[in-house]
Amino acid sequence: MASSAEGDEGTVVALAGVLQSGFQELSLNKLATSLGASEQALRLIISIFLGYPFALFYRHYLFYKETYLIHLFHTFTGLSIAYFNFGNQLYHSLLCIVLQFLILRLMGRTITAVLTTFCFQMAYLLAGYYYTATGNYDIKWTMPHCVLTLKLIGLAVDYFDGGKDQNSLSSEQQKYAIRGVPSLLEVAGFSYFYGAFLVGPQFSMNHYMKLVQGELIDIPGKIPNSIIPALKRLSLGLFYLVGYTLLSPHITEDYLLTEDYDNHPFWFRCMYMLIWGKFVLYKYVTCWLVTVICILTGLGFNGFEEKGKAKWDACANMKVWLFETNPRFTGTIASFNINTNAWVARYIFKRLKFLGNKELSQGLSLLFLALWHGLHSGYLVCFQMEFLIVIVERQAARLIQESPTLSKLAAITVLQPFYYLVQQTIHWLFMGYSMTAFCLFTWDKWLKVYKSIYFLGHIFFLSLLFILPYIHKAMVPRKEKLKKME
Repeated sequence: MASSAEGDEGTVVALAGVLQSGFQELSLNKLATSLGASEQALRLIISIFLGYPFALFYRHYLFYKETYLIHLFHTFTGLSIAYFNFGNQLYHSLLCIVLQFLILRLMGRTITAVLTTFCFQMAYLLAGYYYTATGNYDIKWTMPHCVLTLKLIGLAVDYFDGGKDQNSLSSEQQKYAIRGVPSLLEVAGFSYFYGAFLVGPQFSMNHYMKLVQGELIDIPGKIPNSIIPALKRLSLGLFYLVGYTLLSPHITEDYLLTEDYDNHPFWFRCMYMLIWGKFVLYKYVTCWLVTVICILTGLGFNGFEEKGKAKWDACANMKVWLFETNPRFTGTIASFNINTNAWVARYIFKRLKFLGNKELSQGLSLLFLALWHGLHSGYLVCFQMEFLIVIVERQAARLIQESPTLSKLAAITVLQPFYYLVQQTIHWLFMGYSMTAFCLFTWDKWLKVYKSIYFLGHIFFLSLLFILPYIHKAMVPRKEKLKKME
């Protein structure tokens, strides 16, 4: 009997060992390794796709239900995603949300509340960057926190605007101004909404409340007909995902730092930077395109077209066709990370109107964006290049438009393909040049790459910045200048 019992016990132990080994094999860490990704990246992808069943549950069981139930659902699911990705570090977001609610309640609709919010939320984010930053791109709690920071600052500004006389506000400010007093549950649901907590997009409190109140619908009394638009967007995202997954091992920023890259001819180094500069952005394009939860839930509803067809692009962070075809830097800016750019325009750039200088307002807005991304020098260099390139691009466009000779040359139909090719080459070469600093982070890395191509971007655009005004003076007739002044 004893030997039989011992045998059974041995079998159970052996079976437990096999099961334990099996579970270890199925662990996220091992799965991520087998896929050639980090565990944190895999958790992020899983969390994004978890939004789909959450959105379907919301559509079928919570749409048109009591608003407090919807806020609770959004808060609980968002907190669960935060815990799954960052464990106990979710307290960072929870602390900032609760303190933000207290700021709104205790300070009210005052400029003091706005300034306190801006200083506290940005200081908290920057402190997070300081204590967690490494020389590589890491997925940690600061990633969703930068999204949350913009949400909470925007919330404070909109709440402040809600206390002003409507006639003193612009039409845009009237649209976003919060007239009521948000509860803690409403602020939590807005902040933790599972479709945007990790990677965005940005949306206003008013837009979120319209979703919760069942107003973002194309047919009154019905659940939004948004599944087909969501599937179309998702299929496009999966196309980019497959392409990026297949090519990403072969087109990397690490190669820019190798001796092999340095030993290639100058033209090859430039062409690799051009190709990599376009390809590296697909990481973000893919992420935003597969995140169609906003469309599924109805948050993406944006009214109707002239023909009566519903639009579902209120939260779209990408204009794919414009991104792929426009040959200008301003076109890429207008098509990429749309909601963040719109947020900066609405809450930073336009609020600096009192400075009376558009370029200064734009420069300060880009400085804010650089700091919002992180404390690495590469971010400052990237956005400094964007500022320089946009100014030069505007000068060049104005020169071509106002010079009769250049206008005639630009209008020659047979040369249009050649012009387009040249524009796109310049566009993506120097987009890659700017993204080099953005992706390599630290000065020792991006400086090494810039040296290898002789600081081509800085020399090219700084030269144009000083030369173009003289060319404009020489090529634009005095009549054109007087006409412009009139």
